[in-house]
Amino acid sequence: MVRGINKADIFIDDQDRGRFLQRLGRNISEAKCSVYAWTLMDNHIHILFKSGEKGISTVMRKLLTWYAIYFNRRHKRTGHLFENRYKSILCEEDRYLLALIRYIHLNPVRAGIIKNISKLDSYPWSGHSAVVGRRNYKWMDTEYILSQFGNKRKSAIESYRQFIKEGLNMGRIPELTGGGLIRSLGGWSQVISMRRKDIEVESDERILGGSDFVASIIEDAEKRQIRQLKLPQSDKGIDKIIEEECRKRHIRPIELKGGSRRSRVSQARASIAYRSVEELSLSNAEIARHLGVSTSAITRAIAKVEGQEIG
Repeated sequence: MVRGINKADIFIDDQDRGRFLQRLGRNISEAKCSVYAWTLMDNHIHILFKSGEKGISTVMRKLLTWYAIYFNRRHKRTGHLFENRYKSILCEEDRYLLALIRYIHLNPVRAGIIKNISKLDSYPWSGHSAVVGRRNYKWMDTEYILSQFGNKRKSAIESYRQFIKEGLNMGRIPELTGGGLIRSLGGWSQVISMRRKDIEVESDERILGGSDFVASIIEDAEKRQIRQLKLPQSDKGIDKIIEEECRKRHIRPIELKGGSRRSRVSQARASIAYRSVEELSLSNAEIARHLGVSTSAITRAIAKVEGQEIG
């Protein structure tokens, strides 16, 4: 989920939406992810996908960095476009996949942008139109979605469409939008019941799933964190990357922090920024502090290294 800063619009017209989808498809394909649902609203975005080899962070960073630069240039604005970092929730597929697809694809109807399911079938800014066969996005796994509704394509589409239609009168769904404890147990009634029985359960606002699923994810994350902490730190810091890149390009570290725009210095700065994100998962703001430049300068440098054409 991604929102515009101060709830401002992140799409002004269909050209913006089209360019965003084009870049989304490219990044999803490169990362070998599977998209199951998406919708583009005026000031926010919902995307449901199974991450690939590089995970969600690489896909979203590249996508949002590129789009923010594109949007600002096209609409002659400056500053941040998105509200903080994107919000991601890890979901238990067996329990929530279909409910999330319906919830996301019905966003335009709930917002009053589209009047009914018939209009949604051909609406270009929601993945629903691809599932029912009106549009084709090669990066969207519509076949997997339809396989949940039957073996024959035509009847599966009809069943899927009926499933979506049934969601029109469901209203707000706390399990999909509320806190982690509510989502993990499936609703307030179960939360209250478990509390009365004095039963402890696992919950986390970043995870949508049953208690056992939440517990397993938290345990796995903790193990990964421990492994990362045990890695030798001498070769992992940004100072080490700065030292390597400066030595490779025969420049002094002081030039980086002095704001020099000399070609060789700019190339070193861009390479350091890119490596710091890829190898250390540092934020652009953290990298900027180390290199003595603005966060936007780091954003542009990374985009340049990644060969992202802006226009």
